[in-house]
Amino acid sequence: MGIIEFFINLLKDPRGFIAGWIVALGPVWVYSPLFLIVFVETGVVFFPFLPGDSLLFAVGVFSAEGGGLNLAASLLVFYAAAILGNTSNYWIARFLGHRIIDSGKVKALTPERMAKLDHFFSKYGGLTIVITRFMPFFRTFAPFIAGTGHMNFAKFTLWNCIGGVAWVSLFVLTGYFFGGVPLVQEHFEVIVLGIVAVSVLPAIIGAVKGALASRKKAQETGIPTDEAELEAEEALRQQSSNH
Repeated sequence: MGIIEFFINLLKDPRGFIAGWIVALGPVWVYSPLFLIVFVETGVVFFPFLPGDSLLFAVGVFSAEGGGLNLAASLLVFYAAAILGNTSNYWIARFLGHRIIDSGKVKALTPERMAKLDHFFSKYGGLTIVITRFMPFFRTFAPFIAGTGHMNFAKFTLWNCIGGVAWVSLFVLTGYFFGGVPLVQEHFEVIVLGIVAVSVLPAIIGAVKGALASRKKAQETGIPTDEAELEAEEALRQQSSNH
């Protein structure tokens, strides 16, 4: 099974995967793949597409009585994964950030998303790390952008801990308290996909707004959209090099 196919299947049926891991690995070692998935999603800028929200919700369901997982252990493991993941992402950016951006290998790290994050940092400061925790893609890129010069490590760590605890608590506890409701049990896959849809909605809206703004600017200035994007990318690089 290819890595992409694996994560697509995990996204579609996290309950089935977790149940299988509990049986195969036991109630202790089952936390290893769960920790790794959340750590990689938040800690490696090349994997912004992993199913963090739905996985946390599903783990919350299995953390209820008789589910095979322990609520306190689930929360602590995911707190650690989320906080350490962001910390890893931050330090990768500190040492290799500009090289990664200039290489263009991270296709999802577009000039539009970088500009959006720059706007978030300018407007909300460290609170950006908390806000973007609840936004797929952006939660992977925010610590990366912070590490390229937007924030010192002590301040980043404070907001990182607040955001990590808030994000994990919301989804795990929602699954814990509501996962046993018959309606949720009967329509679990639909609800998981709904969580994913709601999570990615801000990113989709932002992408559409960015595309419309670029098109409008191109019409007003007479500069083709692709050239405007190149100019925006160059401006961002110059801004980053000044930090």
